[in-house]
Amino acid sequence: MENRKIRVAITHGDTNGVGYEVIFKTFAEPAMLDMCIPIIYGSPKVAAYHRNALGIQANFTIISSAAEAHSGKLNLLTTFDEEVKVDLGQPSKDAGVASLKALDRAMEDYKNGLFDVLVTAPINKNNIHGDGFDFCGHTEYLEERVGDGNKSLMILLNDMMRVALVTTHLPLKNVPEAITKELIIEKATVFNQSLKRDFRISNPRIAVLALNPHAGDDGLLGQEEQDIIAPAIKELSEKGIYAFGPFAADGFFGRGSYDSFDGVLAMYHDQGLAPFKALDGGDGVNFTAGLPIVRTSPDHGTAYEIAGKNMASESSFRNAVYVALDVFRNRVEYDAPLAHPLEKLYHEKRDDSEKTRFNIPKAKQKENI
Repeated sequence: MENRKIRVAITHGDTNGVGYEVIFKTFAEPAMLDMCIPIIYGSPKVAAYHRNALGIQANFTIISSAAEAHSGKLNLLTTFDEEVKVDLGQPSKDAGVASLKALDRAMEDYKNGLFDVLVTAPINKNNIHGDGFDFCGHTEYLEERVGDGNKSLMILLNDMMRVALVTTHLPLKNVPEAITKELIIEKATVFNQSLKRDFRISNPRIAVLALNPHAGDDGLLGQEEQDIIAPAIKELSEKGIYAFGPFAADGFFGRGSYDSFDGVLAMYHDQGLAPFKALDGGDGVNFTAGLPIVRTSPDHGTAYEIAGKNMASESSFRNAVYVALDVFRNRVEYDAPLAHPLEKLYHEKRDDSEKTRFNIPKAKQKENI
C-alpha cells in the first residue's frame, strides 16, 4: 500500500455528455498523476473526438489491459472497437450502449483485482436502460454485480455535510409505502459503519429526517414519524448507534443544523439532494457506501446543454477522485488491526464445578472476603 499508487478505474459515462471533458480537465493537472494511476474505460476514437471538439490538450496512452497501465500517464483502456456516433448534447441509445460496455468491462476487471477504486462519469439512465442494465442507476447496478450480498447506500458529501438516502430512485408517490422501520434501520446501520470505516469517525452522530412536513405535527400531517421513524430511531439507539430525530427537513437545513451531525439520513431522493445541491456550489461527490468496491462519481449529470462547449467544471469530478483515494486508504487503515487480532493474553479463572459462592458455608465466605 505504501509503496504503490492507487489504481483508479474511470468509466467514461455517456459519450454525448461531459464525461471526457471533466476527465481530461481533472488530469491536465500533473499533480493528479502523481497521486494515482488513472485508467479510463472507454474508446480512443470517442476520446479523440471529444478532445478535438473541445480544442484542448489531452494526452492519453492507449492500453488493452488494465495490467498494462503506466504510472505518470493518463491510461485509456479500449473497451470496444466499434464505431460510435458521437452527437454531443443529444441523448442516444448508442451512447447508452457505449457507457454500459465500459461499466461491464470495469466490473470484470474489478473481480480480477486489476484496480483499486472506481470513479464513474455520468450516464443517462434512460439511454443505458435495456438488456444488461435493468437498474435505476449506478448504485443498484454495482450492488447487483459486485455487492456480494451487501446492501448499498447512496451518500452525497462535501466539506459541509454527508447526506444519505433511505430510498433512492423512486417515484414520489411510491416513497411512503417503501419507508419501513426495517429499511431505516438497515440504511442507518450501513451509514454508521461507513462513517466509521470510510471516514474514520469514531462515534458518528446521525440526524434522521422526518417524511412529512413539520415532522407530522404529532400525527396531524401523517403517522409515519410516530409509527415508523421514531421506533426505528429508538431501536438504533438501543443498538448503540447515535441516531437522533426525526427532524423536519426544512428547518433542519434552513437553520444549518447539519453542522451538529456527522451524517444526515433523508427519507427520499429530493429531500436530501435538493438542499445538498443548493448549498454545495458544485463541488459535491456521490459515494456508494456499503459495498466491497469503493465507488464515487461527480454529483452532476451528463450536462448535455454544455457538452462539447468547454464549459464544464471538473471540480466535482476531481473531488470524486480525492474521496475515492481517501476512502481506500481509510479502509486499509481501519481493516489492518482486524486482519490479525491479538491472541487472548489471559485465561479467566473460574470454577467449573457445580459449586458456587452461595454454596460455600458462611464462615468460608467471610474468609474469602
